[in-house]
Amino acid sequence: MIDILSWVFLMGGSFFAIVGGLGLLRLPDFYCRMHGSGITDTLGAWLILLGLILQAGLTLIAVKLVMIGLLLAFTSPTATHALARAALESGQEPLVDEDAEGGEDGSSNT
Repeated sequence: MIDILSWVFLMGGSFFAIVGGLGLLRLPDFYCRMHGSGITDTLGAWLILLGLILQAGLTLIAVKLVMIGLLLAFTSPTATHALARAALESGQEPLVDEDAEGGEDGSSNT
């Protein structure tokens, strides 16, 4: 039963990692790409680590994997935020859809 649950976590983490990679290729601008990859990167890594922890059992290896997970939980969102902030301060403008914003006068079409 533990092996099956472990493989479910490993496959789920792999799925999110692949979706994050596709998001880097398909999303329209820098900020959307960062959002897509940042979320799937953290979730995918945690699922893979959970699967590996189940495979390792109650050993020192599991403790090390938990420490890696905690490191990722703090560094990944911080790095994504720092990159977005640096891009914004350097003049990188987000892609804005004029139709979604309601046009020039701010009124919506609905």
